[in-house]
Amino acid sequence: MGIYLNPNNAAFRNFVRTGNYVDKTMLIHEMNLLLDDPGRDFVCVSRPRRFGKSLAEDMLSAYYSKGADSRELFSSLKISQSEDFEKYLNKYNVIKIDLYALYTEWNTLANEEKSEKSFIPYVAMLVCNEFKKQFADVTFPEMNSISSFIQQVYSEKDETFIIIIDEYDVMVRQQVPDDEFDKYLSFLNSLFKNTTLRPAISLAYITGILPVVREKVQSKLNTFHEYTMLDAEALEEFVGFTTSEVKALCEKYNCSFEECKSWYDGYHLGKFEVYNPQAVFNAVTTGRFKSYWSVTSSYEVVAEKIRMNFDGTKDDIITMLGGGRVSVDVLKYRNYMNTFYSKDDVFTYLIHLGYLAYDEKEEECYIPNREIYLEWQRAIKENDDYAETNKIISASRELLEQTIAGNEKAVADALDKSHIHVTSNLSYNNEKCLQSAIYLAYIYALNGYIIAKEMPAGKGYADIVYIPFDKTKPAMIVELKRNSSTETALDQIRQKQYFDCLENWHGDLLFVAVNYDEETKNHECKIERFVK
Repeated sequence: MGIYLNPNNAAFRNFVRTGNYVDKTMLIHEMNLLLDDPGRDFVCVSRPRRFGKSLAEDMLSAYYSKGADSRELFSSLKISQSEDFEKYLNKYNVIKIDLYALYTEWNTLANEEKSEKSFIPYVAMLVCNEFKKQFADVTFPEMNSISSFIQQVYSEKDETFIIIIDEYDVMVRQQVPDDEFDKYLSFLNSLFKNTTLRPAISLAYITGILPVVREKVQSKLNTFHEYTMLDAEALEEFVGFTTSEVKALCEKYNCSFEECKSWYDGYHLGKFEVYNPQAVFNAVTTGRFKSYWSVTSSYEVVAEKIRMNFDGTKDDIITMLGGGRVSVDVLKYRNYMNTFYSKDDVFTYLIHLGYLAYDEKEEECYIPNREIYLEWQRAIKENDDYAETNKIISASRELLEQTIAGNEKAVADALDKSHIHVTSNLSYNNEKCLQSAIYLAYIYALNGYIIAKEMPAGKGYADIVYIPFDKTKPAMIVELKRNSSTETALDQIRQKQYFDCLENWHGDLLFVAVNYDEETKNHECKIERFVK
């Protein structure tokens, strides 16, 4: 048993014992299906920070590692019911390396130590020292080489290995000097492009924030099958928490599922809605719904990229801030950290980091939830190009208060400004554009309302519905008309019984009718209060 070679199961065991583990052990079953299957048994999983990459690796290590006895640990978890549970349990030599942790550790060494042993040789030394202890009867070469040591054990003992590497992309993200990067490429090449070594590796599972860097690293990792935030394939439900898992957590901790959904949902992968795991866990255990994003990341990531201001970037960002979606070509981006050629590159990069979500079917990106909206608002706050956007956002709280107070003129005036602002990328005389204008104008409502567009209601679909978490505030049904009248909009709300969409709502309800004139570009508003 070692730290890097055949580690024990302490990390995963300690987390499970907290009683807060959301059972994702069927990921093990998915990996069992890939063992010793050339073309599928090299797996690269990329996802944002705080989406459970390290915990998944701790789990896989605890299951496969010969350095642990994990039968009891997994006995109450889903994988124990799988027919392949016993077959592979603690049967493999596991090499588990957190490259970011080791890179940080290496950077703390004195300069003379670092000059004597650069990063990759430092990693090799640590791992190979454990080989020598655990396989004392094997004759290893003098030079520390992880690939050579694996090959020697396989040759003499016919034992295969599972390699688990966390933060495989650290050398790309840290933008290390070329000589260090070349050593890293040689390291990858020796492990994953070595045809002689290939039979000795039953599974390779590597994770990072970014997919494989095309051209620069891809030649060394083109044997890997990639699962990303663009397409997670069979691993969709393991990327984050699913709806059923979040509902169970909210029930356990007596929290509002709807509020949790508005804060942390929005990443749709295949047939699953995926939630940010760490944020959900923090919220339900503390009872505080807020943005936990900046704890481990920073809105400056977004700010830095939008300052590049590629053609069309500003218009698309305003559209997304207005609740809309924009087309994105995710195939252009080469997965570099410091080379961007278009807004498509920027948006794809932000999808991988979790600041945008991606609809694979429609090939569109969008801001997924309230937590991420707050990061975007912070990112544009000091950007002069978004001065007018910031004015609208800043005025949003006052607009909401004026709406509740029944100030119809204030609503019409605010929509005049917001509607003009969102038209650069949308046709002005377009209901989608007006809907975006309303969403942007009322963006402060994200702080206390569930917001639903085109909500099934009564005998039709309500354009926009605002449902407050604080039941002392009124709910709002907004109906939009073009070249018509506010009375027509109000009649539609009443006749089609849109208030039926608020089946469980008891209290004040505002009918907000909005009409705009294509010729004058002016809006009018009528607000009617209804008690349900």
